[in-house]
Amino acid sequence: MKTITGGVCAAQGFQAAAIHCGIKAGSEKDDLALIVSETECTAAACFTNNRVKAAPIYVTMEHLEDGVAQAVIANSGNANACAPQGMENAHRMAQAAADLLGLPEQSVLVMSTGVIGQRLNIECIEENLPSIQPLLSADGSDAAAKAIMTTDLREKSCAVEFEVGGKTCRMGGIAKGSGMIHPNMGTMLCVVTTDCAIASDLLHEAVRKAVKYTFNCISVDGDTSTNDTCIVMANGAAGNELIEWEDEDYEAFYAALHAVCLDLAKKMAADGEGASKLITCTVKHSRNDEVAERLAKAVIASSLVKAAMFGSDANWGRVLCAMGYSKAPFRPEYVTIGFSSKAGAITVCENGMGLDFDEELAKKILVEDEVSIDVDVNEGEHTATAYGCDLTYDYVKINGDYRT
Repeated sequence: MKTITGGVCAAQGFQAAAIHCGIKAGSEKDDLALIVSETECTAAACFTNNRVKAAPIYVTMEHLEDGVAQAVIANSGNANACAPQGMENAHRMAQAAADLLGLPEQSVLVMSTGVIGQRLNIECIEENLPSIQPLLSADGSDAAAKAIMTTDLREKSCAVEFEVGGKTCRMGGIAKGSGMIHPNMGTMLCVVTTDCAIASDLLHEAVRKAVKYTFNCISVDGDTSTNDTCIVMANGAAGNELIEWEDEDYEAFYAALHAVCLDLAKKMAADGEGASKLITCTVKHSRNDEVAERLAKAVIASSLVKAAMFGSDANWGRVLCAMGYSKAPFRPEYVTIGFSSKAGAITVCENGMGLDFDEELAKKILVEDEVSIDVDVNEGEHTATAYGCDLTYDYVKINGDYRT
């Protein structure tokens, strides 16, 4: 497997484009993206665990009941969540794209992101959508990635090339996500496309597993959104024999999907609202995977840990405290905690007790823009990693007047 360019259009047979519709008053950025396959795709998705779900999620769930799709339409500027005429407008959005592409509405999936509770200006989408058709191209991934951004500072894109059954396959994706990010997905929209042929049931399983170990392992602010959607479409254009079993070909497919999702997840964590650094917490030697995951997620979700990382303060007590309220079983008296970055590594706690350590070295390590919190619970053989960011003054500035 190797990294390539092209994002959501890296795979054969996919095109994308973006236009400005004026969905959010006063915004001049492109706010509508369209991603299309030349042929029908096997498709699967994961969605938010929030009990409050946006209308586009219900429409996409309905359209994926047969496990196939051919296009995704996505907007920024309005979440179409808890909004007047929400379901009607989500269907109108899908139908507008379907009419443009000559497809049944069922073949179009819908995603939205932005302000909650306000009516989606569906009329401006319907009016402007025809102008996107001549822009559709295999070079349209960057435009689509930018169009779905809200408070994101950087577009998020990734693509890889891999071998399945002697055939070269490609997979790529785009995502948005900066705030309202918490394990069990977050305010994220993600579309992954591939030209690999895979059976519907195996695609569903691969997507569920990949999301669990990537997007569900990041946290920015502890809030789980109403709109989280991760869609994967596979059109089979690479010509490989259909993957129908969990064999070597499936493992190659899953490795590619995990790599793409992890890259996008880490980019979301690093681009958290107001963030100045990416925080990684790895818990090793745990009694089982679930315990390791819960401990790692608790650490990167802790507001006090995140604030300490912003201040480059080796306040390891906050790490142990977060582990303690995670409700995951472990023995504090066995725990070792350290910090590391490209500037070095330092152990600050051993057997649950603080050590005398070099504060200047710790500061040097923690001031870097990528920092690891290394936890060893010394109880088993299992490891898990979670990703987050620091908590800065700018997070409050961004969210204090987000709606207005």
